[in-house]
Amino acid sequence: MKKALRQLIVAMVLAVVLYGGYAIWSGLGKLGESLAHFTVVSFVFACALAFGNYCLRFLKWEFYLARLDIRGIPKLDSFLTFLSGFVLTVTPGKVGEVFKSLVLFETYGVPIARTAPIVVAERVTDLIGIITLIVLGSLGFSGGLIWAAVGATLVLSLLVVIASPRLSHALIDMARHLPGSFAKTRLAPKLRESYESLATLLRARNLVVPTALSIAAWSLECLSLWVILRGFGEVTSVSLAAFFYATSTLAGALVPVPGGLGITEGALKEQLQTLGHVSPSTSTAAMMLVRFATLWFAVLVGFVALGILRAKHPLLLAGTPKQIDEEIATG
Repeated sequence: MKKALRQLIVAMVLAVVLYGGYAIWSGLGKLGESLAHFTVVSFVFACALAFGNYCLRFLKWEFYLARLDIRGIPKLDSFLTFLSGFVLTVTPGKVGEVFKSLVLFETYGVPIARTAPIVVAERVTDLIGIITLIVLGSLGFSGGLIWAAVGATLVLSLLVVIASPRLSHALIDMARHLPGSFAKTRLAPKLRESYESLATLLRARNLVVPTALSIAAWSLECLSLWVILRGFGEVTSVSLAAFFYATSTLAGALVPVPGGLGITEGALKEQLQTLGHVSPSTSTAAMMLVRFATLWFAVLVGFVALGILRAKHPLLLAGTPKQIDEEIATG
């Protein structure tokens, strides 16, 4: 946990440097002028939309717990456990969200190997949902049919991988190549050990509801970008805002850097300027605000949820780092 917190602090410092660089590059004076004309309530609304995303994804978490026949967990504790995973949301590919499996193990004794596959299933359905939004958003501008075709191909390819046990095992083994010892020594072996649970979650009949929830959830975060742009007086369409946010999110998820830092921001800012015809200063300000409303707000929510859980369960994460590693290894 201490190591994870250090990584989080490093990511936050990188974010400060990154956003500071963007601000200087765009011109502090012009950036200040853009923010001076921004409607603050739009940012509050954007955070509310992001929290709506978390609530919809919690329903997906509950769906998966039910499919694995994991019962007896009070809904409030389950919600707090789900939110606590956002503490490590800046890990590459968000694999740190498996942290909630550790929390569930320490609070209710549910084996980590049994719930760790949920993180993979969440990422799969999130990916399908985001690509679907890219397809729908691309229909709103000239040349969008090419993006729609690429997106549809990616979704079909992903479904083929899900249907093939051999390809699924290969995908799991890719976790060994992710940065950090946790993915190499803990995550991949646990997923192989619990492949039966993973196969259950990724059956065709178990993909429909979670994928629908993912599309609805990520639509809310796409709307958060649109709301922030409206706060600056921009008239970018909802479909274009969805395309910008979804493609930049996907780009950040595919590159193994914490929280997609630098990749997501750069892609979003570039698209706002080239396709959305938003001025450099306003695009920079909008990019920063939407990242605060979605990425860093999630981290804050995760810490609050974890704090409440620790108040309810004083022994949660009370062990030494070595003891917690042993729990992960045996859980």
